[in-house]
Amino acid sequence: RNIVIQDLLVPYIHEMTEAEVSYVIGLKADLQSLGFEIEHYIISSGLKEIIEGSEIGDKFKCIFASEFFYNEDGNAMWPKLAVNYTNKTQFLMRINKGILDISDDNRLNDKMLENDRRISTSNMIYLGDGLTDVPCMKLTKESGGVSIAVYTDKNRNMANKLLNDGRINYMVPADYREGTEIDCIVKKTIDAMVINTELKNITYK
Repeated sequence: RNIVIQDLLVPYIHEMTEAEVSYVIGLKADLQSLGFEIEHYIISSGLKEIIEGSEIGDKFKCIFASEFFYNEDGNAMWPKLAVNYTNKTQFLMRINKGILDISDDNRLNDKMLENDRRISTSNMIYLGDGLTDVPCMKLTKESGGVSIAVYTDKNRNMANKLLNDGRINYMVPADYREGTEIDCIVKKTIDAMVINTELKNITYK
């Protein structure tokens, strides 16, 4: 089964509108009818518990984020996992290889042929809104995937610099409603990924 992934980092996830929630959980029916599947992941430096408790927390296949170790009384004792810009890229590799258990470092570092990997990096779309996303956006673009910097008025200059430096493919306003720039780019990118995957399968046959 061919799988197209959307790596999604949504800013201010706890303040999302109904339209934005629909955007995150949508885009699936048409792909499934073609034999493809879309999956959503979050790679965030924020707290995992906050993301899990949001309205769309259960819509993601996996959430990689900072978290605490809690005692039997439910009190946070110490950091269990810290996610920052230097280690975010490992989670792209976990998605790529299909090794989502963060405690499994042995299989993550084992050699794996490209055709044996669960998700091709060329079938990834990474949306980022901050500096901690830059390494992942750059890696995704260089590996054949698509990186999109999502900006507000506060960080537009940063997104523009990333585009000029060739680290991302696109920069778009943080407006997730249907028909907006990000909506059109993501849907057209997925269309292109589906076509490219079908052509590769024809070549391999």
